[in-house]
Amino acid sequence: MIDDVRAVPREKIEFYRENGFVQIDDVLSPAELEELREYLSETMGAEGGRSTATDREGGAYYKVLNQRVNTWRDHGGMARFVLGGRFAHIGKQLTGFDGIRLFHDHALYKMPGDSKPTPWHQDWPYWPMRETGAFSMWLALDDVDESNGCMMFVPKSQRIKNLKSVSLVTPEDIFGQAGAEAADRNTAVVVRMKAGSCTFHDGLTFHYAHANTTDRPRRALAIIFMADGTTYSGASHLCTDGLGFAAGDVLKGGLFPKLA
Repeated sequence: MIDDVRAVPREKIEFYRENGFVQIDDVLSPAELEELREYLSETMGAEGGRSTATDREGGAYYKVLNQRVNTWRDHGGMARFVLGGRFAHIGKQLTGFDGIRLFHDHALYKMPGDSKPTPWHQDWPYWPMRETGAFSMWLALDDVDESNGCMMFVPKSQRIKNLKSVSLVTPEDIFGQAGAEAADRNTAVVVRMKAGSCTFHDGLTFHYAHANTTDRPRRALAIIFMADGTTYSGASHLCTDGLGFAAGDVLKGGLFPKLA
């Protein structure tokens, strides 16, 4: 069941806390993987609803990522995976946080054809949070390697704070920002995975995804989690705009449920 709680080996926890990312294999059974692929296909092909497609076919962002945010709000099957406790409890063990809340999910298809790499970036500068420590689970629904968009991480880069967000459409060199000198791209780790495996990475960890040079979409589901008690920074964001949060408010409520 997707609500089961799985023990994370101590060496995985230590690796995550030291390096800012970790790979965990076989978090889904073959049957669960097929089920999630079906749900994701149904969600990505739907129009309207409460989830949000961030670009349309032919758009500049679409060539980097065909993305739909908060799929759980449209599809009960997606909600079963996103809101189930398995991933949140893994994240709780990795981080040591007392409680874990959902920020949002996003389905990520890196499309074939005129595919672009996802440039080096940190996630946290895009998120409207005062505290650091929020993290992403990135679940491969296809085998991934350099040919179709696997990820790379710079170990220990989660220690670097106060950088600016970079454009994923008009790539900027995050390594050139003042304060980024301690991040060495030559230490980057290529993370090849089988479908049904995943990575967890801190919101400050530098990461990159290769272009998709194959003839099929590279499918992934990412879920962003945050520590219970994380507060709103006041910055505009797709998932918080219009909800009445004031800077300093705790991010909680029905759209940000506590999962672990």
